[in-house]
Amino acid sequence: MNPRSITDQEFAQFQRFIFDAAGITLSSAKKALVTGRLAKRLEHCKVDSYGAYLRLLVSGTVPDEVQIAVDQLTTNETYFFREMKHFDFLREQALAARARAQPFRVWSAASSSGEEAYSIAMVLADCMETTSWEVLGSDISTKVLEGAARAMYSTERARHVPPAYLRRFCLRGSGEYADKLLIDRSLRARVRFQQVNLNTALPELGQFDIVFLRNVLIYFNDDTKRQVVSRVISGIKPGGHFFIGHSESLNGINSTVEPLSPSIYRKPQSHAQSPRK
Repeated sequence: MNPRSITDQEFAQFQRFIFDAAGITLSSAKKALVTGRLAKRLEHCKVDSYGAYLRLLVSGTVPDEVQIAVDQLTTNETYFFREMKHFDFLREQALAARARAQPFRVWSAASSSGEEAYSIAMVLADCMETTSWEVLGSDISTKVLEGAARAMYSTERARHVPPAYLRRFCLRGSGEYADKLLIDRSLRARVRFQQVNLNTALPELGQFDIVFLRNVLIYFNDDTKRQVVSRVISGIKPGGHFFIGHSESLNGINSTVEPLSPSIYRKPQSHAQSPRK
């Protein structure tokens, strides 16, 4: 079966579908992404148009397919130790917590396939010694979270991992897995993954010293950005820190955190925690 190309009306319907499901705004330039990522799902479901596939999704008869469609349209490529300045800052904050013998919690709030969460864990395992620490990785896509839990990656994605961390925390494959690496079991055990939709009320996750929410706000409109950022900041301890991507900004989005440097913000000690929406 060769599905026909998507019509403007069908694409507009998928724009609404993914906005309602995940708060993501798809520009008209993403039409090829939608057709490319969903074509095989049309074949799998034996429907002959994108409109028919969408009607299947909204019918409520195949809830598993809805999650698959969301997975296909929200998955993004990432790599280890992206934007190294954030990890240098993370180390400084973790060392300060260790000096005070205070437990340290970090949330990778859009962790995709897990590279960011494991990068965080490598830094904490290296510098926290016996002080308690925890890393939570979350994403809306169950597909990428399953891959994150498996913790096997191409060596290309690990090109920015410090050599000492590669030796300590990564197992290199051989034979047919020569271009792969596996995160060491002891580190995998320290990272927890959970599905979280940032576009809805958050589950009870507790409070975090640092939250990474990087390179995801660019997919939201301004109103959705305000809601998502407000929810996430409510989970940061007073005095804790919030990271966004270098191409992103909170100007006009949120004024309850103080900018320390581009893409790094601090929640004031006196800031009253806002309720989750």
